[in-house]
Amino acid sequence: MFYTIDILGTISFAISGVLVAMNKKMDPFGILIIAFVTAVGGGTLRDILIGQTPVGWMTNMTFTYVILASAIFAVVFRNTINYLRTSLFLFDTIGIGLYTVVGIEKGLSADLHPIICIALGTMSACFGGVIRDILCNEIPVIFRKEIYATACILGGVAYFLLQKLPIENDFIFIIAGMIVIVTRLLAVKFKLRLPSLYSE
Repeated sequence: MFYTIDILGTISFAISGVLVAMNKKMDPFGILIIAFVTAVGGGTLRDILIGQTPVGWMTNMTFTYVILASAIFAVVFRNTINYLRTSLFLFDTIGIGLYTVVGIEKGLSADLHPIICIALGTMSACFGGVIRDILCNEIPVIFRKEIYATACILGGVAYFLLQKLPIENDFIFIIAGMIVIVTRLLAVKFKLRLPSLYSE
């Protein structure tokens, strides 16, 4: 289940990277680079922080193949992926939900404190998108008022609360990831935002 979630998160982030790159009218090489850094950026930071080197995608070629396949799929079927902004939002949201629980599980395997695990999960989920947005000359979503990292934190807290219940780990992964996804979807639908320190 853990490995499957990691692969699904990689696919979601790779496609979100392709959508941003195509929106910026990049060439095929640029699209591939953005897809790659979006998919592995957060995981790379996570693995470096916990001292797991070489990082995961360097030791398992499956991730590279998955990113390549996802990028090709998104480019070939770009005309059928309607409403670019909506598609980007959806794939990005799925990605942060899946990568949050992957990061938390990695933190637990390294015997880290739950609070640090939640921080690690949040960084895993958000950092790839930060790199993507910076390279594409956009203000990263995490630095805006939108509910983004907050959704990851809520999912992380839920993960550890669920651990206290008689629930199998596979279901805890799914429920915690869904909490992140649903929180983000509801926040956008109902225009929920963090308060600003500055006057409009």
